[in-house]
Amino acid sequence: MKKVRIVVTALILLAACRAYGYQDGDFQIWNTDAQEVKIRKGVKFAMEEEFRFGDSASELYYQHYEWGLVFGFARMLDLGFFYRLIYEKDKHKWREEDMPHADATLKSGLWKFKLQDRNRIEYKHYRYKDDFIRYRNKFTLKLPLDFAKLKIAPYVSDEIFVVSTGDGFNENRFFTGAELELTKYVKADIYYLLKSKLVSGDKWKDANVLGGKLKIAF
Repeated sequence: MKKVRIVVTALILLAACRAYGYQDGDFQIWNTDAQEVKIRKGVKFAMEEEFRFGDSASELYYQHYEWGLVFGFARMLDLGFFYRLIYEKDKHKWREEDMPHADATLKSGLWKFKLQDRNRIEYKHYRYKDDFIRYRNKFTLKLPLDFAKLKIAPYVSDEIFVVSTGDGFNENRFFTGAELELTKYVKADIYYLLKSKLVSGDKWKDANVLGGKLKIAF
């Protein structure tokens, strides 16, 4: 009888892991929609919505909604101040999170390449566990190209995550993709993302993400 209980418990835990923790190497799809409106010279109002599907892209497990202001300085520095509302699924229940964050993005050029270094500080306020602060640094190398009338910019980028909970560096995201200028006001971004996250001790779990972003700017 004891062995039966052990087997049943193991099966339940495995099912829970498949449904919510997702297996190492899980395939996911992330969809992002962004909008920007110019208020005046050097100042933009920005919005963003994102939806993530996990468990072989079969289940919506994450969504966020974001609003904020971006201040540009001489095309070399952008400062952004945002509020993000996050919903993330945890065992059949959607958990809410409030996340104000501030961004400082340094921009420069090297030959034909464009370089961006985004630094972000996030305050992650939960309604069901302790809050903490997270730092993110994303470095991007981009090469703008013209093919006939099509403007395309292949890129690679890497982003690191450092948390104040004691785990320190606990996540890395490597991107490779391309941005396409569809019209003067519409841009598309298609990318592959390898997401690596520390789950316990020195154990890391990966996810393979196919992502797309559509941005409308006026």
